[in-house]
Amino acid sequence: MPDKKSLAIASRRKALLKLAALGAGATSALTGTAALLTSQNAVADGSEKVFRIGYQKYGNFVVLKARGTLDKRLAAQGITVQWLEFPAGPQLLEGLNAGAVDAGTVGETPPIFAQAAGVDFVYVGNEPPAPQGEAIVVQQASPIRSVADLRGKKVALNKGSNVHYLLVEALKNAKLSYTDIQPVYLAPADARAAFVQGSVDAWVIWDPYLAAVERQANARVIADGTNLVRNTQYYLATRKFATAQPLLVRALLEELDHVDQWGRDNIPDVAKLLSPLVGLDTPTLERALKRTAYGVQPITPETIAYQQQIADVFTDLKLIPKKLAVADARWNVG
Repeated sequence: MPDKKSLAIASRRKALLKLAALGAGATSALTGTAALLTSQNAVADGSEKVFRIGYQKYGNFVVLKARGTLDKRLAAQGITVQWLEFPAGPQLLEGLNAGAVDAGTVGETPPIFAQAAGVDFVYVGNEPPAPQGEAIVVQQASPIRSVADLRGKKVALNKGSNVHYLLVEALKNAKLSYTDIQPVYLAPADARAAFVQGSVDAWVIWDPYLAAVERQANARVIADGTNLVRNTQYYLATRKFATAQPLLVRALLEELDHVDQWGRDNIPDVAKLLSPLVGLDTPTLERALKRTAYGVQPITPETIAYQQQIADVFTDLKLIPKKLAVADARWNVG
């Protein structure tokens, strides 16, 4: 009979294969799954100490990874950083839930759905609000001129992502309900294809996909997050990891803040660095980076209250099954 360790590894493999299915069609997700399996085996064997960080295709985690400062800092302590790419926040949180990721970065809505699903994580930091970094777009020739014109229309979005809340608030501001539209839940790559082909009437999306569709497909913004949502980027860690390794979490946040400070003052250089990594030209990335907020901040009571507001909205819409206590996911460390 297989021993307990073999059974544990087999169980993790099964969870990660399920994760790969969630990101089906995305090469990065499949590549990430292979890396996750390797990382899990290394940890299970006890052969090395690994800090597993989940990231998405764009953002300061990509810059931090490229600059290598965290890797160098932790290598001196005998710790290897394992960078694992995910197509979007919900999939990253699936990885965290599967025990394959120790820390990661997502928008403001994925943590709400994750907490509702029982994922045991804590908020460890956040970026300042960047409301212009996400928007509802339509084709340039579309007769749709405002959010109010979305009644009865097909609107593409990544379910559970940060733009989900933007759509809800934009509809409310236009005196429409969520049931007044036809939501079409698609990952960014599929949503862009549907948008360009005219299979959907509008698309709710974030940077750099937003900047790309503005420049490459001449999309027209009918509303961004200004005066509607904060569009805050959060840093999360599993509760177990943050409790056991607070110094590693602090090291990550410190290095991210250094990257932010450099990035804020060197946008053209950041765009050049990111361009070959994310497959977008530098002018597109510069547009997105100018809408980005910079500077790692601690989680405050006001931040928790804002997240609670989002949770309550999704509870009222019955998109999550019961009321959440967001404060339960706050990192309490001395």
